[in-house]
Amino acid sequence: MPLVLVADDGPVRTITLNAPERLNALDLDVLAELREAIDDTANASTVGAVVVTGAGRSFCSGADLTGMFGDLTRPTEEIRDHLKGVYASFLGLRDLTVPTMAAVHGPAIGAGLNIALACDIIVGGPRARYGPTFAEIGLHPGGGCSWMLVERIGRSRAMAALLEGAIIAADHAHEIGLSDLRADDPLAEAFRLASRYARRAELSSAIKRSVDTATHAGFADSIDVEALAQAESTTNETFRNFLVEFAART
Repeated sequence: MPLVLVADDGPVRTITLNAPERLNALDLDVLAELREAIDDTANASTVGAVVVTGAGRSFCSGADLTGMFGDLTRPTEEIRDHLKGVYASFLGLRDLTVPTMAAVHGPAIGAGLNIALACDIIVGGPRARYGPTFAEIGLHPGGGCSWMLVERIGRSRAMAALLEGAIIAADHAHEIGLSDLRADDPLAEAFRLASRYARRAELSSAIKRSVDTATHAGFADSIDVEALAQAESTTNETFRNFLVEFAART
């Protein structure tokens, strides 16, 4: 049975962690299949948006720690290099050029939280739980968690969450911006959004590129990217039709 399921419904691709009997905990086999799914998606010209979720009652309960770190008697530098390879298995989600949505219906703990954070939009259900719980088990955060939490909820809230290492409930997560949307059925809502964005795939990808530039580059670079993308978008049929309607009203 595949540990990661990939299903296409029109231009929307759903990637599902498929180890429900262990709450979709990540071991090296799951991560290898996840990386393959992400790499395939990056090369799939027919995919206009992506939804990431988990089978069963958990989004992802974190890493299977017994096998994740390998031989702990190795030098620290070797463990670091190994971990960076592990991180790359899911951080490829950040590099996808199409919008990505995490549908979080249950626990997203540790590395599972990282997978959700690597997506552009998090849709959380009433039973969602978000766990930056590294410190609670004596482990430093990894997998980009520190950076992605700061990006999403700000420095002070990220600092508090990581130092505390506690579970963040669905309502509080939404209040602080950890999740973007709440829905009784987060998978259905994420798919609805993905379908909408995929219908205007070229524009959605350009907007994602501009937002990424605005986040990580200076204002002048952002203006350059926006100006070119806006100029290119004037050729699409939706805008041209709107322009005709607008002109008729004036």
